[in-house]
Amino acid sequence: MAFFRIARDNPIMSASDEKKIEQLRGQIRGHDHLYYALGQPTLTDQQYDQLLTELRTLEAELPGPVPPDSPTQRVGEKPLDGFVHVTHAVLMLSVDNTYNDQELREFDARVAKALGGQEYRYVVDPKIDGVAATLLYEQGVFTLAATRGDGKTGDDITQNVRTIRSVPLRLLGADIPELLEVRGEVVWPTEDFQRYNVQRADQGEDVFANPRNATTGSLKQLDPKIAASRGLQFVAHGFGHIEPMTAKTDQALFEQLAQWGIPASPYRIVAENIDEVISQLSQWDQRRHQLPYETDGLVIKVDTLAQRVVLGATNKYPRWCIAYKFAAEQAESVLVKVDFQVGKLGTITPRAVMEPMLLSGTTVRHASLHNFDQVQRLDLHIGDTVVVEKAGEIIPQVIRVVTEKRPIDAKKVIEPNKCPACGGDVSRDEGGVYIRCVNPACKAQLKERLKHFAGRDQMDIEGAGQVLMATLVEMGFVKSIVDLYDLRDKRKDLIEIERMGEKSVENLLDGIDKSKKQPLSRLLAALNIRHIGSTTAELLAEQIGDMDALMNASDDQLLEVDGVGPEMVASVREFFASDAGKLIIERLQKAGLNMTQPRRPSAGDQLLAGKTVVVTGTWESMGRKELQALIKQLGGKVSSSVSKKTDMVVYGEAPGSKLDKANKLGVETLDEKQFLSLIGRP
Repeated sequence: MAFFRIARDNPIMSASDEKKIEQLRGQIRGHDHLYYALGQPTLTDQQYDQLLTELRTLEAELPGPVPPDSPTQRVGEKPLDGFVHVTHAVLMLSVDNTYNDQELREFDARVAKALGGQEYRYVVDPKIDGVAATLLYEQGVFTLAATRGDGKTGDDITQNVRTIRSVPLRLLGADIPELLEVRGEVVWPTEDFQRYNVQRADQGEDVFANPRNATTGSLKQLDPKIAASRGLQFVAHGFGHIEPMTAKTDQALFEQLAQWGIPASPYRIVAENIDEVISQLSQWDQRRHQLPYETDGLVIKVDTLAQRVVLGATNKYPRWCIAYKFAAEQAESVLVKVDFQVGKLGTITPRAVMEPMLLSGTTVRHASLHNFDQVQRLDLHIGDTVVVEKAGEIIPQVIRVVTEKRPIDAKKVIEPNKCPACGGDVSRDEGGVYIRCVNPACKAQLKERLKHFAGRDQMDIEGAGQVLMATLVEMGFVKSIVDLYDLRDKRKDLIEIERMGEKSVENLLDGIDKSKKQPLSRLLAALNIRHIGSTTAELLAEQIGDMDALMNASDDQLLEVDGVGPEMVASVREFFASDAGKLIIERLQKAGLNMTQPRRPSAGDQLLAGKTVVVTGTWESMGRKELQALIKQLGGKVSSSVSKKTDMVVYGEAPGSKLDKANKLGVETLDEKQFLSLIGRP
């Protein structure tokens, strides 16, 4: 590798030092695999830290950058500027669901018919309720991780996955393929998740609702150090492109993956026929609660890889696998009361408060009632015995009332005619099912708006937790989202708030200052304009360009933006035409917030419009993420591997097998100098 060539040319770095560095890296990789993937540590924490410290000391003497696969490079020093999109070389399809024995047998009959009498068997694996991700290894080195996204395109989450210690940065063992794309789930183990929530609660911060959603948020953190603090794990269950592929069966492949250090489910079994699969169902329905992470079913896959090719796929699902979903668990409890929660748009949502019950391994006291039409359909009374089920194993909801157990003195739940938070007037959406508080000064709405405004996908204000935001509202420090930008003048008063202190206050104020630099799309998403989420906000910002132009845009101009419809246009127009909307924008401009975003060129103006581009090797002029973002800005799609559909491969130093494959396939290749010349950069 180029790294070692540089090191040998340096008179300070001796050959013995180089050898010692490689030995230490190998030792630490082995211990990482034993501890994080297999749960079989052979060193104490102190002994492990000594090895890591020794390696860092030696690497500090290197003349060039430390290679990214070194164990010291788990967490980058700088937060990311944003996430770039990655085009999957092999589609990440969903898996079709089934819910009973009969449907499983129908699936088996389809397999048997398509295989025309060939013998076949199944691999059965728990269906992990995590975040789907794909990991790419080139020449045995971890180079890319991406989310599933829409199956065709996902987000590059390499830096955050790099912090997951069960993920090897360099594969172990021998016979490692030149290109290995392994797919699986990123999970937050249940015990670690619960422990983290306890810490957040003790610090007065919001607790996370469930491991899966919290994992999604962790992977979308721009600062990898935050992801690193959360104890995420990766569990492999599938694969994308592998070159060369030597395994003939799924079972054989996963034995290879284990030898290379890839963490995979230890619970997978081989079943010779569908009867064996069905015999496992009831056992797994009970056993799943003993697993270290959440599962909601079993995935049944044809084992022989060649037979999978014969079976093929629809445009949504592979025909060689199916998911058996466990029935949602249900439990009974008694309704104690119904809370009325007020959202950021004034929507009043009923929530059931019940006597504690055990459901899917957790204690449940609250359940969703969705809206007041649902309350009426259930004919809900205080004191009723209700049946509660977890929707998708996540959100408890009341599904029916056991009317024969209704007590004589049970009182019917009545929808409020005043806001339960502020006492203001309420109104029902025209033709809708929602009741809203129409008082613009409602504190409950303000608290939710602040929570939304400061959220990760909006202004991403560090330190602005829900508890603190509520406190600032109650104490009168914040009466509008704009008041956040006046808080530095109240620094001394903020320090006096219970459980705050100077460090917490500085973190909050620094987070608010940093948020001023967020692009227009983030600000639009944060303003709580009805029907305008982060995707629509980005489309508007990239096409319109700045806030003044957006405020003055005609309906026709707004409708020209792809994905923007009349209802969205009406919401935008209503917000900017209102006195409150105008005042908010005026105050935010005075506070120094960024009101612009680079405009997206039209498709015809973009140099790489419609082209699929693969990046490989190390560049002198920019990092990989900067290069990928540049390709996207020029209209191109970034792919992780080379195929016949690739339009261009751009490469730097030590490009590896991607360049070789591109040359074999006749794909256009450009080195760093040629690519920069193409796009008009010196």
